[in-house]
Amino acid sequence: MKKYLSIFIVASILSVASGKVFAQYQKGDKILNLGIGGGGYGFYGGGFAVGGSFEYGIHEFISVGAQADLNFYSYGVISDNYVSLPIAARGSYHYGKHFLTIDKLDLYAGPVLGFSIDDNKYYDGTSIVIGAQAGARYYFKPAMGVFVELSGGSNVIPAKAGISLKF
Repeated sequence: MKKYLSIFIVASILSVASGKVFAQYQKGDKILNLGIGGGGYGFYGGGFAVGGSFEYGIHEFISVGAQADLNFYSYGVISDNYVSLPIAARGSYHYGKHFLTIDKLDLYAGPVLGFSIDDNKYYDGTSIVIGAQAGARYYFKPAMGVFVELSGGSNVIPAKAGISLKF
């Protein structure tokens, strides 16, 4: 845990110190989101998740990347707790530039596709992750900001929030 915290702190300092980054999304950007989530898991009851995503800008409006979350959840009335690890590829279309003049705000949405490693007493194996995500990032520094995402679909975390780092 200390190792991951150290890596996170060093990455934060380097991203803030970098002088060549800009607040608005653009081609070539590398964005790391680290956050927490909750609100349930598919058809299941309440849950809590920690995870992250990485995106790379391949076009002025399009980025591709991957995401992974460690999800802790329980079924509605059953008190047993379970764990899953959804891992997925993601794409985002950054549409904020079309109608917003706020350079610090990045609005995006796109598909999510992957698999989830599940471990509970009813099902032990993998399942498909398929859905869509929509979110917003607000950069309070050129290379650091906050994000919030809402997702829908099969085996996705419905809501996430955290910190965004741009490299």
